[in-house]
Amino acid sequence: MNFGIVAKVLGNLLVLEAAGMVLPLLVSIYYNQHDKKAFIICIALTGLVGFILSRIPNKKKMIKIKEAMAIVSIGWVTISVFGSLPFVFSGSISSFVDAFFETVSGFTTTGATIIDNVEALPKGILFWRSFTHWIGGMGVLVFTVAILPALGVGSFQIFKAETSGPVAERIVPRIKDTAKILYVIYLAMTIAEIVLLILGGMSLFDSIVHTFGSVGTGGFSTRSASIGAYDSTYIRMVIAVFMMLSGVNFSLYYGLIKGKWRDVVRDQELRFYLGIIGVSTILIALNLNTNIYKNIWESLKYAYFQVSSIITTTGYATTDFDKWTTFSKCILFILMFIGGCAGSTAGGIKSIRILVLLKMIKRQIKKVFHPKAVITVKIGQKSLSADVLNGISSFFMLYIVVFVLGTLVISLEGIGLVSASSAVAATLSNIGPGFEAVGPAHSFSIFSDAAKILFTFFMLLGRLELFTIIALFTPGFWRDEVGL
Repeated sequence: MNFGIVAKVLGNLLVLEAAGMVLPLLVSIYYNQHDKKAFIICIALTGLVGFILSRIPNKKKMIKIKEAMAIVSIGWVTISVFGSLPFVFSGSISSFVDAFFETVSGFTTTGATIIDNVEALPKGILFWRSFTHWIGGMGVLVFTVAILPALGVGSFQIFKAETSGPVAERIVPRIKDTAKILYVIYLAMTIAEIVLLILGGMSLFDSIVHTFGSVGTGGFSTRSASIGAYDSTYIRMVIAVFMMLSGVNFSLYYGLIKGKWRDVVRDQELRFYLGIIGVSTILIALNLNTNIYKNIWESLKYAYFQVSSIITTTGYATTDFDKWTTFSKCILFILMFIGGCAGSTAGGIKSIRILVLLKMIKRQIKKVFHPKAVITVKIGQKSLSADVLNGISSFFMLYIVVFVLGTLVISLEGIGLVSASSAVAATLSNIGPGFEAVGPAHSFSIFSDAAKILFTFFMLLGRLELFTIIALFTPGFWRDEVGL
């Protein structure tokens, strides 16, 4: 293990985080809020520690698999520790455990909160709270790779360890250029949504905060009632559309820019993802029509927004969907696990994995009738290797095991099965709100510190897709081995 290169990258990461805190400081100064001093202290402290770490000498610049996994896992924890300091120093959150929970929830784009009265927070903290969504949405280390080409040839390992989905692919030969292209697209979408929300009558500050939450698929809002606080169909639909767009693989947008429209339209994961959204919206709308809402148009509006919010693991709400019918809530619960596309800012298992698993089931059914047949699993024209199929199967199995064990442990808090299971699903899939005790009208403040720490672990597991974090706890990870 090359600890020198790990320290160097983590140091640069903290320096970037300190630079990122300048924006909420400027917001605080502009609105003359009391959290100015807290941000000044945090910027100085984070920057100093980062500078010291970045100066630790290292002989090798190559980042191998182990170093990349350590950088990604420890990096997310480190930025969350320092990112929680503004909450504590400003007095917005008195408990460090609560502040750490809130910050991890922000960076992992989960959106689960322990704050019951969001409106009481100062502007700088509100901005920082949602800005963590934007930073974490595309990936903290992907951002680092994009602007720190000095990381060297091993930077693809970082990209691979942090990027969501079963396979991490470059969209151009050089990985730093891939990262830059992704962030340019990300920034363009961010600016576009801010402008559209302003045109809809939302203030500049609220437009920026809610754009961070929807493009980053995080879900933090400036209002306790979330998007339901805005009585505007236009605003709700703009946010719903951008949540849906943010759940699409960002490499497809680059394909559109390059004129590869036919390839994008034929993308099987995209079709599967949009198909789930369409079918789920129609089923929920039909179920809610006359049962909850007075006409089909109103049912469709609420259904589409909530389906878009849940499948992209954003967690915004326009209504208390915990009061919907059991059928509609069951569909939302299933969507919690599916998630968006690989290579997007969304969480969950990912649509591509679900699609492949369904194709594997179809293959096994065919082999019942033709046991000696060689049947490959294809996505488009590409046959998937046995390693990829085994990886997807292992990921799905591990996901379910973690969910079941997590539900058992959280049930010790004395809450019901629905509350416990949806709380675990909401954090493991990086969604935010669940049902009953953790529904959209409630927060995670009811849980003990031990449960909150466990939830933060689930959020990190979900964001880094299980194996990156779990590998750190294997006996041989920290031992030097040839070729790793």
